[in-house]
Amino acid sequence: MRGYAGRNVFGQGQAVVRVGARMARQWSGVTLSDVAKRAGVSVATASKALNARDEVAPATRQRVLQAADELAFQPNVLARGLISGNTRTIGLLTDELAAARFTIPVLLGAENALGNEQMSVLLCDARGDAIRRRHYIRTLLARQVDGFIVVGDRNDVRASLTRDIPVPVVYVYCESDDPDDLSIIADDEGGARLAAEHLVSLGRRRIAHITGDPAYRAARDRASAARAVLDEAGLEPAGEPLFGQWSQRWGRHAVGALLTAQPDVDAIFCGSDQVAYGVLEGLRDFGRAVPDDVAVVGYDNWELLATESRPPLTTVDVNLEQLGAAAVRHLFAALDGQAATGVIRHPGRLIVRESTGVALPPGPYS
Repeated sequence: MRGYAGRNVFGQGQAVVRVGARMARQWSGVTLSDVAKRAGVSVATASKALNARDEVAPATRQRVLQAADELAFQPNVLARGLISGNTRTIGLLTDELAAARFTIPVLLGAENALGNEQMSVLLCDARGDAIRRRHYIRTLLARQVDGFIVVGDRNDVRASLTRDIPVPVVYVYCESDDPDDLSIIADDEGGARLAAEHLVSLGRRRIAHITGDPAYRAARDRASAARAVLDEAGLEPAGEPLFGQWSQRWGRHAVGALLTAQPDVDAIFCGSDQVAYGVLEGLRDFGRAVPDDVAVVGYDNWELLATESRPPLTTVDVNLEQLGAAAVRHLFAALDGQAATGVIRHPGRLIVRESTGVALPPGPYS
């Protein structure tokens, strides 16, 4: 069982141990004494065997475990936590559960990884409110969680919470502003490079970028990485990046403005799948065929949009569930005394579909 030498928020001393010991004997009708008697050992030995203590011989432990199984003996998890200081429970703290598109997949990945290790999860949504956040931190600590995973909703920098939390903390889909914390974020620059390099490899030479709110670091990073790829290929972008909203409406509006200013555009890299969906609609309205006339790449691999768009959308998958699972792995390492610090950028992958499925024939720029 993983442990952590952190503070016991319920207090120290023998009073807590005595309370835990009394609770540990309350087992849905079957007592620890019943197990000990059936196994032919003392109550103390039975307790040590059930808690995998080293002082018990393997044969004795097996006898106790067999007796517990025959009696359908189930341990009281809270009692064991009071005794051991380890509850096998993790607190998941988010500021925006309503941002389900990004938050929920990260949470699902984390919950699945925790479930595989037979860990329990307590989820709290602070909804961006500092008072609510502090309340939930106190509540989770009062329940003696072994560690925290702080889940972001926009892959951006946020204020560190670690000074208020005396157990290990891992930040995921957000970056703590404290370099001594561990943050696991999606690699927006790397993902944008995949998209832009894909379009260049298809022979596209007039590549534009339509994206969302520039207040998001993700929008800025994707735009700068795409521009870097074009510079490396010796290509001029088809106009400056068009920043706006993360919406289909913005995509439809922006592509109209783009085609008016840059009628020879032959590829568009979009900062999100929602934007790309609107771009595809706008291109149809203007009589441009996708991918024959204009290739389109999205971002996020939102399958509800990407697979149902016309045509299905090539996009960058940021692997949100894998981000959540990675956060759990690093939290377990911290619980084992191997805490890491800094920022880990988790790579995405390019999902190629029909919106870029036809390469242009060799031209004068090839």
